[in-house]
Amino acid sequence: MQNEPLKDIVIVGGGTAGWMTAAALSTILNGRYNIRLVESDEIGIVGVGEATIPMIQRFNRVLGIDEAEFMRATQGSFKLGVEFVNWGKLGERYTHGFGRIGQDLATVPFEQYWQKMRRLGKAAPLEEYSITRMAAKAGKFMPPRHDVPNSPLRDIAYAYHFDASLYARFLRKLAESRGAIRIEGKILRATQRAGDGYIDAVELENGTRVSGELFIDCSGFRGLLIEQTLQTGYEDWSGWLPADRALAVPCESVAAMTPFTRATAHKSGWQWRIPLQHRTGNGHVYCSRYISDDEAASTLLANLDGKALADPRLIKFQTGMRKQAWNRNVVAIGLAGGFLEPIESTSIHLIQSALQRLIDYFPDSGFDEVERNEFNRQSRFEYERIRDFIVLHYHLNQRTDSEYWLACANMAIPETLRQKMDLYRARGKVVRVDNELFSEVGWTQVFEGQNMPVEGYHPLVDAQSEADIVEYLDSVRGVIAKCVAVMPSHEEYIARHCAARKI
Repeated sequence: MQNEPLKDIVIVGGGTAGWMTAAALSTILNGRYNIRLVESDEIGIVGVGEATIPMIQRFNRVLGIDEAEFMRATQGSFKLGVEFVNWGKLGERYTHGFGRIGQDLATVPFEQYWQKMRRLGKAAPLEEYSITRMAAKAGKFMPPRHDVPNSPLRDIAYAYHFDASLYARFLRKLAESRGAIRIEGKILRATQRAGDGYIDAVELENGTRVSGELFIDCSGFRGLLIEQTLQTGYEDWSGWLPADRALAVPCESVAAMTPFTRATAHKSGWQWRIPLQHRTGNGHVYCSRYISDDEAASTLLANLDGKALADPRLIKFQTGMRKQAWNRNVVAIGLAGGFLEPIESTSIHLIQSALQRLIDYFPDSGFDEVERNEFNRQSRFEYERIRDFIVLHYHLNQRTDSEYWLACANMAIPETLRQKMDLYRARGKVVRVDNELFSEVGWTQVFEGQNMPVEGYHPLVDAQSEADIVEYLDSVRGVIAKCVAVMPSHEEYIARHCAARKI
């Protein structure tokens, strides 16, 4: 039997998660539901999620966002990948670039031919077969050229860096223009209806009562509805990812506006560097068991490109996820649903994917338990697989200069990650399970960048002669080099197409 459709949706909390939710629902639901967002100017937002992955382009397309307008409004820059410094051994660096590596040949993936030639000393470094990695290294950028057949220029994949506060402001304007209503106020409590414990309203300090049928919890780490009210429970993953704090600080831009995020490993954690048009975003993620807050701040401030524009802001967190992302009539999105440190820029993507699942399993007044369970199963799978990828960065290190890195190298890891590592060690093979977020190419780049030993390669590689494979590799590498040579610099492209007003 078809139940009655819902009418009232209440989003608790603003920031990136809240306004992404409001913008998406006000666009997709097309005015058929009442969408209200409750937030307080007194409560700050975390606002450190300034780097993204390419799937955000899909979100922007669905919302009808013009890229140049978006980039100007958020002081944005383009991102071709993440550069990792000191993650394998001290002094080493590699880039996890977006998009493909190489071109197809015969029956096995490009990387398998490269594995054989690498063993024979006849292959260049893996990065030289990736247009995004070579463009990033050269400081170049342009969007893909779909009018050029059989060219690496078609394979350019990219994402964005942007100011998270400006992004929330940009989305708020869009959401309100499409019917979402913002209610200012600090929530005092949530009330539950008798019998089933569903949330029926939130009450504000000023006495206002905001009732609803579906509640989206975007209240950040507090989990005001999902945890404080419904006591859903939290699964702690600090045994695998022990970092529990971050210090964030912006600084003046003095170096080139690089088209990549940089993650530099320090003795007890790592530091992010995110170039924007008006400043550079920085932060130090660390474990408080190995370093004090003052020491962490000193490390951060000593490794900035330019003058700090504020005092470092402390953020405390616990890596893990809510035991249910959807409990009763509450869906937790963003930090309310879980936290994975931003080493691979997945925070905003997790908001986006949760919204897609909510649309896929959008409820009526019956709140079907089977669909809610499937939503939770998919949420758990996504979080666990991203967790494994992040754990790999820590576990696959060869550093001996600190207790922190030695502990990471020797820790027990999830069995799902152990299987991935064992399979890669055997023949350099990655299996992407059930469309998990990170592809074979992403795993391969981290395995290789952090010196994972590989014992063999696919036997069908030997169906091609060494001479043919060498010619093939050289051709791919040469074409990519020529393509990168004609690309404009990152700063030139922004100046020409989407430069923001100076502030």
